[in-house]
Amino acid sequence: MMLVDDRVWALFKCHWQHTLTYWSVFFSFGLCIAFLGPTILDLRCQTQSTLQEITWVFFAQQLFLMLGSAIGGLFKKTLCFSLSALLVSSLVISVVFSIIPLCHHVLMLAIAMAISGTAMGVIDTIANLQLVKLYQKDSAVFLQVLHFFIGLGALVSPLVADPFLAEGNCVLAGNMTTNTSIDLHHLRGFLAGKGTMPPNNISEKYHFHTEGVITTKVSYAFWIMGLINLPVPIAVYVLMNRERMFPWSKQSLRLLDKDKNSEKEQEHNLQGHGGLFGCCNSSDVRDRPASYFLLYILGGAVLFITDGIIGSYTGFIYTYAVSPPLSLPHKTAGYLTSVFWASVTAGRLASIYLSYKYTQQRLISISLVGGLVVQCLLSILYSSPVFIFMGTCILGLFISSVFPCMVALIEGMFNYKGCATTVLVTSAGTGEMVLQLLTGQLIHSKGSYSFLLVGLISSCICLIVFLGLLFIQRQHRSSQSAKDACQEVDTTEKSSNK
Repeated sequence: MMLVDDRVWALFKCHWQHTLTYWSVFFSFGLCIAFLGPTILDLRCQTQSTLQEITWVFFAQQLFLMLGSAIGGLFKKTLCFSLSALLVSSLVISVVFSIIPLCHHVLMLAIAMAISGTAMGVIDTIANLQLVKLYQKDSAVFLQVLHFFIGLGALVSPLVADPFLAEGNCVLAGNMTTNTSIDLHHLRGFLAGKGTMPPNNISEKYHFHTEGVITTKVSYAFWIMGLINLPVPIAVYVLMNRERMFPWSKQSLRLLDKDKNSEKEQEHNLQGHGGLFGCCNSSDVRDRPASYFLLYILGGAVLFITDGIIGSYTGFIYTYAVSPPLSLPHKTAGYLTSVFWASVTAGRLASIYLSYKYTQQRLISISLVGGLVVQCLLSILYSSPVFIFMGTCILGLFISSVFPCMVALIEGMFNYKGCATTVLVTSAGTGEMVLQLLTGQLIHSKGSYSFLLVGLISSCICLIVFLGLLFIQRQHRSSQSAKDACQEVDTTEKSSNK
């Protein structure tokens, strides 16, 4: 039995090169999003900075990822603009991987992370947007595959870095005591909370030198990841050349191909609606009902919360696990982040088939209710080492499909114009940054149990917001149906008068 019907398969065969290219650039996204946590201590050695200084590079990447998501909307006007932005962004990621070993000051490293974050944000917006344009009502299936490649890249990145990580203090100086590898594993897990400063007791416990001979070999990991990523911009280049978007490729363009390419470009121009703010011009929104804007706001709010939960969970599950009452061994606790990412990746893989069989509303409802139940059980069984692993795995499976399903759902409400994607992607990036900062501050001030409370409260709010979205969607459909009926009556009366 085929997993998809002949129509969906025919669509894929028609757009296979575009689709595979967009999937590959999301692999780049996954590589970037996961490499910083495991390598942060080696980068501290390379830049000869303190723990407080090096954690700012997390914040730089997250902040500019959010900004890049908004900037990505500027390139949606035509297919040429979109593919050009993807080519530059994916190439920038390979270049950043290559120059990170040359950044010997924390400010230079923060700038490199900001550039890579911007490229990641552009990729996030454009890849989602172009798949929605290509497949429209069938886009949910292909968006699930797209986000599966994030998880794949996030799994590959730490595996590449691990053999090159220092086992002891990687800045050698006189009269020093070498930290054990377990201590370094513990500290790497603790620093995975992006954008948060380590508390003073952590900084005092680990006495790292900032002056001396640097012994880290992490440069090889970045060069390898740069090479792994290099086929991605090449794939985008090949696609652009196939679409006759370069001057040298247009010279050999046959008349028939030229007409087809012109029609395709006009189609993308019509779908683009003028860039980032093209959907918000006065003529387009003047007669829109309040429900039109509420759907944007509520859809963005759902992704703000769910992506925030994913970010804070990957950032702080280790910190919670090694703290009382669990107090798991450092090495055991270190597996939790990998278990979560593996379950998210598996969940997105399973959702490829589920998105074909069930509606987006049903999948999102099941995901949010399931996530809330798991968060409740984690809060009740907070001292169970067994359930923390089970809960982490199940939570990843439930929450994995919300983003692609929500993008397909909201875009479907507005006839797949591409207007909602920029709003949703930017909201998700903002939530990931804000909720991590909030969770980190609460853990440091109120204790590790705050981590579970933030997840539980956020899940409750998210479900309520989504139920509100479904209600507003029904109201919006009713008002649109009534408006269309009135217009039809007016048209009939005018025809009869004539």
